Amino acid sequence: MTLQERHKPARKGARSTSLLRPLDPVRRRTEDVVERIKSQITEGQLAPGARLPTEAAMMAAMGVSRTVVREAIAALRARGLVITRQGAGAFVNAEANRQPYAIDPDGLGSLSSVIEILELRTAVEIEAAALAAERATAAQLKAIAKAAATFSRAIAHGDRAVKEDFDFHFAIAIATQNSRFVGFLEFLGGLIIPRQSIRTFEGKADLQQRYLESIEREHRLILDAITARDPRKARDAMRKHLVNGKERYRRLADDV
Repeated sequence: MTLQERHKPARKGARSTSLLRPLDPVRRRTEDVVERIKSQITEGQLAPGARLPTEAAMMAAMGVSRTVVREAIAALRARGLVITRQGAGAFVNAEANRQPYAIDPDGLGSLSSVIEILELRTAVEIEAAALAAERATAAQLKAIAKAAATFSRAIAHGDRAVKEDFDFHFAIAIATQNSRFVGFLEFLGGLIIPRQSIRTFEGKADLQQRYLESIEREHRLILDAITARDPRKARDAMRKHLVNGKERYRRLADDV
């Protein structure tokens, strides 16, 4: 059933794969949303370039929170199945079936995999921060500051803030004026945020909040350095942020 046909009754005996139908509450909600959208794409029911329903539509139809929808979209973006356009929504990636390289999110549930992703980011994002300090337009500086503020508001409300964290780093990539940095982060998507892939904080709300507040402080240092047009400090702040991320996850693994 296509999105355009979603309000028509299903054929008798047909298995319903409609994107907009109630979820099975037994399954993990984020993974269920991911699998539903993925099946619509791989079965051709969502064509390349097709726009996905709005967050509000998916929330209402599937009975999930905004956080679940956003994390599902981030996971699909990481798999190269979906792209997002600011202010326009999420769309099926026309290149989804032609990617020569992919990182399987299902293989990123271990500490070693998280460390590998953080090391990959370190090789790229340190220089991205420096270039952003040199090249960012006034509008792009405002976008980075807005992303930092949005992250702060999200964690203040107890959110895991995966999308908001990604958006901060993505705004920096845009400010490099180099489309390769943008493409790199678009390709990785939510995978650059370790808590998207590893469930370290389940049942540990206080620990998660302290962790997110540490990230918030580091984001502020990165923002301040970029705003000050200081490439050296921007490099140092981003390096510290990513190195600290590795150490935080190592400590968390030791505590589990």
